[in-house]
Amino acid sequence: MLWQLTQMLWVGGLWLLHIGLLPVLGRIGLAPLLIDEITGMLNALMVGFAAACLIFQVLVLVQAEGLASLWRDIRGQLLLVAMLACAMYFAVRIGWPDTARWQLFSYLVLGFSGLLLVLQPVPGWGGRVRQAHP
Repeated sequence: MLWQLTQMLWVGGLWLLHIGLLPVLGRIGLAPLLIDEITGMLNALMVGFAAACLIFQVLVLVQAEGLASLWRDIRGQLLLVAMLACAMYFAVRIGWPDTARWQLFSYLVLGFSGLLLVLQPVPGWGGRVRQAHP
């Protein structure tokens, strides 16, 4: 249950921000520089939140499947790719702040790895769909 909750928060929040909120800011008549500032701040906050959720999901996966699952399991590999994308986002943001394309690239890598992670079974369930008890 915690796996799904954290996954919904960071993957859903990431895509909602990128597809829903940020395009609307341009349509409501705000100044372009203000929109750029808001976009940069919200993207950084969302990537930081995603990194915290990813750490939690790594802990859940390791507890349920063992440490080797980080390299052998597709869920672990996707979590590692997503964490690398978070690290790359902040490294580019801090080291080369004028390269917005690389920030967008790492943001999209994070988003697509999250979408692929959503398609994977929850750790500890063995790929089965859990049924509710009457």
